[in-house]
Amino acid sequence: MEQYFAEFFGTFLLCVVGNAAVAGVVLNKNKSQNAGWWVIAGCWGLALMFVVLWAGPISGAHVNPAVTIALAVTGKFAWNLVPGYIIAQTLGGLVSGIIVWLAFLPHWAETESKELKLAAFSTGPQIRNAGTNFLCEVISTFILMTCIMISVTSKMADGMSALFIGFLLWMVIAAFGGPTGTAVNPARDLGPRIAHAILPIAGKGGSDWGYAWIPVFGPIVGAILAALLFFGVLA
Repeated sequence: MEQYFAEFFGTFLLCVVGNAAVAGVVLNKNKSQNAGWWVIAGCWGLALMFVVLWAGPISGAHVNPAVTIALAVTGKFAWNLVPGYIIAQTLGGLVSGIIVWLAFLPHWAETESKELKLAAFSTGPQIRNAGTNFLCEVISTFILMTCIMISVTSKMADGMSALFIGFLLWMVIAAFGGPTGTAVNPARDLGPRIAHAILPIAGKGGSDWGYAWIPVFGPIVGAILAALLFFGVLA
Protein backbone atom coordinates (compact mmCIF):
# COMPACT_ATOMS: atom_id res chain seq x y z
CA MET A 1 0.00 0.00 0.00
CA GLU A 2 2.92 2.36 0.63
CA GLN A 3 4.05 1.86 -2.96
CA TYR A 4 0.56 2.44 -4.32
CA PHE A 5 0.15 5.59 -2.25
CA ALA A 6 3.50 6.90 -3.49
CA GLU A 7 2.36 6.36 -7.08
CA PHE A 8 -0.98 8.02 -6.38
CA PHE A 9 0.42 11.04 -4.60
CA GLY A 10 3.43 11.34 -6.90
CA THR A 11 1.20 11.37 -9.98
CA PHE A 12 -1.10 13.85 -8.25
CA LEU A 13 1.77 16.24 -7.52
CA LEU A 14 3.13 15.96 -11.04
CA CYS A 15 -0.22 16.59 -12.70
CA VAL A 16 -1.53 19.26 -10.34
CA VAL A 17 1.57 21.42 -10.86
CA GLY A 18 1.77 20.74 -14.60
CA ASN A 19 -1.89 21.35 -15.36
CA ALA A 20 -2.03 24.36 -13.05
CA ALA A 21 0.73 25.84 -15.19
CA VAL A 22 -1.33 25.12 -18.31
CA ALA A 23 -4.44 26.65 -16.74
CA GLY A 24 -2.53 29.77 -15.78
CA VAL A 25 -1.25 30.21 -19.31
CA VAL A 26 -4.49 29.56 -21.20
CA LEU A 27 -7.33 30.80 -18.97
CA ASN A 28 -8.40 34.44 -19.04
CA LYS A 29 -7.57 37.02 -16.36
CA ASN A 30 -4.56 35.14 -14.98
CA LYS A 31 -1.35 36.89 -14.05
CA SER A 32 0.50 34.16 -15.97
CA GLN A 33 -1.77 34.25 -19.03
CA ASN A 34 0.20 33.87 -22.27
CA ALA A 35 3.41 33.19 -20.31
CA GLY A 36 4.29 30.59 -22.93
CA TRP A 37 5.24 26.99 -23.57
CA TRP A 38 8.52 27.18 -21.66
CA VAL A 39 6.65 27.93 -18.43
CA ILE A 40 4.42 24.89 -18.96
CA ALA A 41 7.32 22.59 -19.86
CA GLY A 42 9.40 23.87 -16.96
CA CYS A 43 6.67 23.32 -14.38
CA TRP A 44 6.11 19.74 -15.56
CA GLY A 45 9.85 19.06 -15.45
CA LEU A 46 10.47 20.59 -12.03
CA ALA A 47 7.43 18.83 -10.58
CA LEU A 48 8.75 15.48 -11.83
CA MET A 49 12.15 16.17 -10.30
CA PHE A 50 10.70 16.59 -6.81
CA VAL A 51 8.35 13.62 -7.26
CA VAL A 52 11.29 11.38 -8.19
CA LEU A 53 13.26 12.62 -5.19
CA TRP A 54 10.43 11.64 -2.83
CA ALA A 55 8.74 8.65 -4.43
CA GLY A 56 11.80 7.10 -6.04
CA PRO A 57 12.98 5.23 -2.92
CA ILE A 58 9.41 4.09 -2.14
CA SER A 59 7.87 2.96 -5.43
CA GLY A 60 10.45 3.70 -8.09
CA ALA A 61 8.50 6.86 -8.98
CA HIS A 62 6.99 5.47 -12.16
CA VAL A 63 4.06 7.94 -11.90
CA ASN A 64 3.25 6.84 -15.44
CA PRO A 65 1.43 3.66 -16.61
CA ALA A 66 3.60 3.57 -19.74
CA VAL A 67 6.73 3.27 -17.59
CA THR A 68 5.14 0.62 -15.39
CA ILE A 69 4.00 -1.50 -18.35
CA ALA A 70 7.31 -1.15 -20.22
CA LEU A 71 9.33 -2.28 -17.19
CA ALA A 72 6.98 -5.23 -16.68
CA VAL A 73 7.25 -6.25 -20.35
CA THR A 74 11.04 -6.32 -20.06
CA GLY A 75 10.99 -8.27 -16.80
CA LYS A 76 12.17 -5.36 -14.64
CA PHE A 77 8.93 -5.01 -12.68
CA ALA A 78 6.48 -7.54 -11.21
CA TRP A 79 3.29 -7.98 -13.24
CA ASN A 80 1.19 -8.51 -10.12
CA LEU A 81 1.88 -4.90 -9.09
CA VAL A 82 0.97 -3.42 -12.48
CA PRO A 83 -2.82 -3.11 -11.99
CA GLY A 84 -2.45 -1.41 -8.61
CA TYR A 85 0.16 1.00 -9.93
CA ILE A 86 -1.98 1.97 -12.94
CA ILE A 87 -5.09 2.50 -10.82
CA ALA A 88 -3.15 4.61 -8.31
CA GLN A 89 -1.56 6.70 -11.06
CA THR A 90 -4.87 7.31 -12.85
CA LEU A 91 -6.60 8.28 -9.59
CA GLY A 92 -3.77 10.69 -8.87
CA GLY A 93 -4.33 12.34 -12.24
CA LEU A 94 -8.08 12.51 -11.65
CA VAL A 95 -7.75 14.17 -8.23
CA SER A 96 -5.24 16.63 -9.67
CA GLY A 97 -7.88 17.73 -12.18
CA ILE A 98 -10.34 18.41 -9.39
CA ILE A 99 -7.81 20.53 -7.49
CA VAL A 100 -6.84 22.53 -10.58
CA TRP A 101 -10.54 23.20 -11.21
CA LEU A 102 -10.94 24.50 -7.66
CA ALA A 103 -7.78 26.61 -7.78
CA PHE A 104 -8.93 28.41 -10.93
CA LEU A 105 -12.64 28.40 -10.11
CA PRO A 106 -13.48 32.02 -11.15
CA HIS A 107 -11.52 31.77 -14.40
CA TRP A 108 -13.54 29.09 -16.19
CA ALA A 109 -16.50 31.41 -16.70
CA GLU A 110 -14.15 34.18 -17.87
CA THR A 111 -12.74 31.97 -20.65
CA GLU A 112 -14.91 31.53 -23.72
CA SER A 113 -12.87 28.85 -25.50
CA LYS A 114 -14.03 25.32 -24.70
CA GLU A 115 -10.79 23.98 -26.20
CA LEU A 116 -8.63 26.02 -23.83
CA LYS A 117 -10.63 24.83 -20.85
CA LEU A 118 -10.06 21.22 -21.89
CA ALA A 119 -6.35 21.98 -22.43
CA ALA A 120 -6.04 22.72 -18.71
CA PHE A 121 -6.89 19.06 -18.10
CA SER A 122 -5.72 16.99 -21.05
CA THR A 123 -3.75 17.13 -24.29
CA GLY A 124 -5.05 17.69 -27.80
CA PRO A 125 -3.61 18.00 -31.32
CA GLN A 126 -3.00 21.20 -33.22
CA ILE A 127 -3.55 19.34 -36.50
CA ARG A 128 -5.95 16.43 -35.98
CA ASN A 129 -4.54 13.35 -37.70
CA ALA A 130 -4.72 10.11 -35.74
CA GLY A 131 -1.69 8.55 -37.42
CA THR A 132 0.71 11.46 -37.00
CA ASN A 133 -0.63 12.34 -33.55
CA PHE A 134 -0.06 8.75 -32.41
CA LEU A 135 3.43 8.74 -33.95
CA CYS A 136 4.36 11.95 -32.14
CA GLU A 137 3.33 10.43 -28.80
CA VAL A 138 5.32 7.26 -29.56
CA ILE A 139 8.45 9.22 -30.52
CA SER A 140 8.35 11.67 -27.61
CA THR A 141 7.78 8.91 -25.05
CA PHE A 142 10.47 6.74 -26.64
CA ILE A 143 13.02 9.53 -26.29
CA LEU A 144 11.96 10.38 -22.74
CA MET A 145 12.01 6.75 -21.59
CA THR A 146 15.38 6.06 -23.22
CA CYS A 147 16.98 9.12 -21.67
CA ILE A 148 15.51 8.33 -18.25
CA MET A 149 16.93 4.80 -18.29
CA ILE A 150 20.32 6.11 -19.37
CA SER A 151 20.33 8.70 -16.58
CA VAL A 152 19.25 6.17 -13.94
CA THR A 153 21.86 3.56 -14.90
CA SER A 154 24.72 5.90 -15.75
CA LYS A 155 27.58 6.08 -13.27
CA MET A 156 27.68 9.80 -13.98
CA ALA A 157 24.21 10.19 -12.47
CA ASP A 158 25.27 9.02 -8.99
CA GLY A 159 22.41 10.51 -6.99
CA MET A 160 21.49 13.23 -9.47
CA SER A 161 19.00 11.16 -11.46
CA ALA A 162 16.03 13.14 -10.17
CA LEU A 163 17.53 16.39 -11.45
CA PHE A 164 18.33 14.83 -14.82
CA ILE A 165 14.86 13.30 -15.16
CA GLY A 166 13.16 16.60 -14.40
CA PHE A 167 15.17 18.38 -17.07
CA LEU A 168 14.52 15.50 -19.47
CA LEU A 169 10.77 15.96 -19.20
CA TRP A 170 11.20 19.71 -19.64
CA MET A 171 13.31 19.03 -22.76
CA VAL A 172 10.89 16.55 -24.32
CA ILE A 173 7.79 18.72 -23.74
CA ALA A 174 9.58 21.79 -25.09
CA ALA A 175 10.84 19.88 -28.14
CA PHE A 176 7.89 17.66 -29.04
CA GLY A 177 4.93 19.35 -27.38
CA GLY A 178 3.95 21.46 -30.38
CA PRO A 179 1.90 18.91 -32.36
CA THR A 180 -0.07 17.21 -29.56
CA GLY A 181 0.84 18.75 -26.22
CA THR A 182 2.93 15.63 -25.55
CA ALA A 183 1.21 13.53 -22.93
CA VAL A 184 4.03 10.93 -22.62
CA ASN A 185 1.95 9.60 -19.73
CA PRO A 186 -1.50 7.97 -19.95
CA ALA A 187 -2.39 8.89 -16.36
CA ARG A 188 -1.48 12.52 -16.98
CA ASP A 189 -4.08 12.65 -19.74
CA LEU A 190 -6.78 10.12 -18.83
CA GLY A 191 -7.20 11.02 -15.14
CA PRO A 192 -7.65 14.77 -15.66
CA ARG A 193 -9.81 14.13 -18.75
CA ILE A 194 -12.18 12.12 -16.55
CA ALA A 195 -12.20 15.03 -14.10
CA HIS A 196 -13.10 17.39 -16.94
CA ALA A 197 -15.97 15.09 -17.93
CA ILE A 198 -17.52 14.91 -14.46
CA LEU A 199 -16.89 18.41 -13.08
CA PRO A 200 -19.43 21.26 -13.42
CA ILE A 201 -17.05 23.53 -15.34
CA ALA A 202 -18.69 26.74 -16.54
CA GLY A 203 -19.20 26.69 -20.31
CA LYS A 204 -17.21 23.55 -20.94
CA GLY A 205 -17.55 21.47 -24.09
CA GLY A 206 -16.98 17.79 -24.64
CA SER A 207 -13.98 15.91 -23.28
CA ASP A 208 -12.86 14.75 -26.77
CA TRP A 209 -13.03 11.02 -26.02
CA GLY A 210 -12.49 10.26 -29.69
CA TYR A 211 -8.89 11.46 -29.29
CA ALA A 212 -8.31 10.09 -25.79
CA TRP A 213 -6.90 6.72 -26.92
CA ILE A 214 -3.88 8.37 -28.57
CA PRO A 215 -2.28 9.85 -25.39
CA VAL A 216 -2.96 6.52 -23.66
CA PHE A 217 -1.65 3.97 -26.15
CA GLY A 218 0.97 6.13 -27.90
CA PRO A 219 3.07 6.55 -24.74
CA ILE A 220 2.70 2.85 -23.87
CA VAL A 221 4.04 1.80 -27.29
CA GLY A 222 6.87 4.34 -27.11
CA ALA A 223 7.91 3.28 -23.61
CA ILE A 224 7.87 -0.43 -24.48
CA LEU A 225 10.00 0.14 -27.59
CA ALA A 226 12.47 2.21 -25.56
CA ALA A 227 12.73 -0.42 -22.81
CA LEU A 228 13.22 -3.23 -25.32
CA LEU A 229 15.97 -1.29 -27.08
CA PHE A 230 17.69 -0.21 -23.90
CA PHE A 231 17.70 -3.54 -22.07
CA GLY A 232 18.30 -5.50 -25.27
CA VAL A 233 21.03 -3.39 -26.84
CA LEU A 234 22.19 -0.35 -24.86
CA ALA A 235 22.40 -1.63 -21.29
